[in-house]
Amino acid sequence: MALSPFLDHAPQLEAGAWVHPSAQVIGDVQLGRDSSVWCNAVLRGDVNRIVVGECSNVQDLTMGHVSHRNAAKPEGSPLLIGSHVTIGHSVILHGCRIGDECLIGMGSLVMDDALIEDQVMLGAGSLVPPGKRLKSGQLYIGRPAVPVRALTGEEIAYLRYSAEHYVRVKNQYPPAG
Repeated sequence: MALSPFLDHAPQLEAGAWVHPSAQVIGDVQLGRDSSVWCNAVLRGDVNRIVVGECSNVQDLTMGHVSHRNAAKPEGSPLLIGSHVTIGHSVILHGCRIGDECLIGMGSLVMDDALIEDQVMLGAGSLVPPGKRLKSGQLYIGRPAVPVRALTGEEIAYLRYSAEHYVRVKNQYPPAG
């Protein structure tokens, strides 16, 4: 089953949100309007919450998880993904925050408490260490990720286009459920 409750929490899907039958969405997960979770991706909101904004896509084999709340860190590290975000294939996101209109390249790893501001492009295979902040309007690449240059106007427009493309693709699949 693609959607699974955990304790007192069950995944919540807004209108038009879609989860491929092979994906696993578990526990305290909120999927925004027209968002999508693709083949064999996992969003495990068992010990904290996961929020995916509207028109965002979590592509094949991506793993999203969280860090639990504790005395030293009462909020823990939830996973918060903004709107119009493209999360590429085989990405690992752990207790981080991704702003609006971002593209997280295939095979990237984003660790606890990292903050990726709005309109950031993260190159394939990059590593964002715990607590690192990536500034808006930049292309980052590497392990660890470093800023390479400012995004062009065309690249910034592509960030939203990419997310909207995945809304069109998911609309061609049978409805979730």
